[in-house]
Amino acid sequence: MALHNASFARRLRLRRLFRHGDGRLFVVPLDHSITNGPLGCGDLNGLVGQLTGTGVDAVVLHKGSLRHIDPGCFTGMSLIVHLSASTRHAADPNAKYLVAGVAEALRLGADAVSVHVNLGSGDEGRQITDLAAVSEECDRWHMPLLAMVYARGPKISDSRAPELVAHAASLAADLGADIVKTDYAGTPERMAEVVRHCPIPVIVAGGPREEQTDAVLSYVSDALRGGAAGVAMGRNVFQADQPGPMATMIARLLHGPLLPSGRRSLDDRLSLTN
Repeated sequence: MALHNASFARRLRLRRLFRHGDGRLFVVPLDHSITNGPLGCGDLNGLVGQLTGTGVDAVVLHKGSLRHIDPGCFTGMSLIVHLSASTRHAADPNAKYLVAGVAEALRLGADAVSVHVNLGSGDEGRQITDLAAVSEECDRWHMPLLAMVYARGPKISDSRAPELVAHAASLAADLGADIVKTDYAGTPERMAEVVRHCPIPVIVAGGPREEQTDAVLSYVSDALRGGAAGVAMGRNVFQADQPGPMATMIARLLHGPLLPSGRRSLDDRLSLTN
């Protein structure tokens, strides 16, 4: 993670995101409700509370949701405010629109913002323009930017095709994002090619709901072997029977177990790079 060209404030916020010091990031997106309706967890504040202290580095939320969350949840976990939205009922569900801005996210206490772009959407041009505009705002306000970029549209037959995943990642980097979230390219070898050509950290989307915990952990392990900097896993955490323990297992895979002091052991941190 290159920090030398960033301002002090941006570096500080990025260090809060990458709080474990191992270059890895575990994000739990909780922004699905605008797209699909209620998450189904019943109590959003309770869900976020279950994720604190598990090793989750950040959660993604829409601005209005924050009114219903205890700020104490974020003493050891970062907040990413999502600026994009659309619903699955729209004529083009892949057309994402800005519903918040960087200054607003700062007022809400965000450590970073995220923007969604669908490469190949009929509305791709405006989404790219929006990403570029938000990137400029992030430079002005020294705010880290997570770009969520996927290949989705009428001409996209395989969103996991390595060349499309690589294009999505490079688009985010070229427009000034600090981190890109995109699809897993299907195998560790294909993912390694994507990562090799991207100058910013690449985290992979969690994908559809898996019934078996082993399948989730295997997916995370494969992504890490492919060089991904981490995962952004939503459904496989918040739809799990026990979201907290599920998050803990994923975090241990990414970061290693915690010592009683709350820090990672040197052996654990070194093992993550081997």
